[in-house]
Amino acid sequence: MSAESTTLPGGRPASTSAERPSQPAGGTAAVETLTIAKAINRALADELAADPKTLLMGEDIGSLGGVYRVTEGLKATYGADRVVDSPLAESGIIGTSIGLALRGYRPVAEIQFDGFVFPGFNQITTQLAKLRARTRGTATVPVTIRIPYGGGIGSIEHHSESPEALFAHTPGLRIITPSNAQDAYWMTRQGIQSQDPVIIFEPKRRYWLKGQVDLAAEGHGGLGAFQAQVVRTGTDATIAAYGPLVPVALAAANAAAEDGRSIEVVDLRSLSPIDFDTLQASLEKTGRMVIAHEAPTFGGLGGEIAARLSERSFLHLEAPIIRVGGFHLPYPPSRVEEQYLPDLDRIFDAVDRTFAY
Repeated sequence: MSAESTTLPGGRPASTSAERPSQPAGGTAAVETLTIAKAINRALADELAADPKTLLMGEDIGSLGGVYRVTEGLKATYGADRVVDSPLAESGIIGTSIGLALRGYRPVAEIQFDGFVFPGFNQITTQLAKLRARTRGTATVPVTIRIPYGGGIGSIEHHSESPEALFAHTPGLRIITPSNAQDAYWMTRQGIQSQDPVIIFEPKRRYWLKGQVDLAAEGHGGLGAFQAQVVRTGTDATIAAYGPLVPVALAAANAAAEDGRSIEVVDLRSLSPIDFDTLQASLEKTGRMVIAHEAPTFGGLGGEIAARLSERSFLHLEAPIIRVGGFHLPYPPSRVEEQYLPDLDRIFDAVDRTFAY
């Protein structure tokens, strides 16, 4: 995937972080405590304010503010021509976004639920992901697609799925997923500013998780949206996770500490590209790794990560890399979803098994 261009479609110069406002107008504090949902809302507002070519579209995102109220208040501030309530047609949302991007706009499309993305899957994988390569870089399509994903909300079929591996398998797409409010703010802004199409998988059961967000331009410490981050240091084993399972991985590491084991936790943050260098460095330090995600283990990203790291760091392994994920079956009814989702006990048990070798 090509490097970021400094020029937007139509010859419009791209804004750099230095050109963007470090905080919203009105003199609000640089550090605020926000939920993940409010952090995304703030990021969208700041991008709308920074670039008149940025616009949002999706089902019920305007007057209602979205099913999860993530876009609440944005239509009142920026108008119905920039926060657009679309028809119930995901293929239309994606197709319109592609056309807008080719005309120099920077559309941000919301897919209401993870399982609703599939009517637009063809356009995402055969058009959006391919256009830049197909035109040898002549055309850029800076479309951002926001997808709430994952389970744990007691919802019905097609509302709790984790389809990220289907998109990560498609070259030409960048895929990111925040696990905390700070990342939700900065990764959303960095994703929208990218010249490549970006899918942001938002962990919907963590929308109400609060955290401090540094709104200053230097607040993210230079960490890019497509880099992994060590969120807890350790020496005995590594847990790699992303999105909704990062808090669970941290809880498992805390539980292991009570048994005298020092567990490192790596938040992948980016699913395409994957920051294998950070993962490799952690694995070679600890010698053991557990990879956890909500998506089914079979064909999931954990398999690619385990294979790649085994190739890179085989002589450093003290035990096989173990995967923990959902079962290979359709997402179950909400009454039994807790038996399906990886929890602290399953991750803790996997960590224990790495010490059995």
